Parts: sequence; C-alpha cells; structure tokens
Amino acid sequence: QVQLVESGGGLVQPGGSLRLSCAASGTIFSINAMNWYRQAPGKQREWVARITSSGSTNYADSVKRRFTISRDNAKNTVYLQMNSLKPEDTAVYYCNTNLPVLAWGQGTQVTVSS
Repeated sequence: QVQLVESGGGLVQPGGSLRLSCAASGTIFSINAMNWYRQAPGKQREWVARITSSGSTNYADSVKRRFTISRDNAKNTVYLQMNSLKPEDTAVYYCNTNLPVLAWGQGTQVTVSS
C-alpha cells in the first residue's frame, strides 16, 4: 500500500513561516505527481499546490508567491515551504498522490494566530 506521512505543522504568528514535509512509501516516488491540500474546520478540502515528476509546479491563487512546493526524490519526500502566513491559512494540510492508487496522508495542523 501507499503510505504518506505529513509533518512540520504547528502554531505560528501571522507573517511567520513553516515548512511541511510528506514522506512517501509503497510507491515509485520519482514518477509521481504530488499535491498538497488543506481543509479548514467546516470547509471543503482545498487544493494548494502540485509538483510533477519533472519538477513543474502549480499553485492555488490564494497561496501563489507565498508557498513553494519542492521534492527530494532521494528521500521520497515532498515539501511545502509556507511564508508570509495569514490567519486564513489555518487548516489541516494533507499530502496526496494518485499513483499507483489515490492516497492521502493523515494531515498536519497549521494554526496561524497572534
């Protein structure tokens, strides 16, 4: 089975930064496109960022120019660097891939508050 494990969440003040990690197993990681999603309480899950096997990236408008997705294939890990954090970024952040099957991590909580 595919297993995705997120880490790096926490409490940060507005304007601060966090770096999330997602470690993958059970997949040939280097060929997978990887995504970050987030879900705030009472809201639908929202797509945040994507990185392809070739390293191309895409971002939701809400995080563009503030968040950066990257990957380290040698470590089977995808990252999300989050800068200039806002209270509206508060959510549980999830890692996702579609190959070999649709898979989600357990999520890591990010809270942006003064």
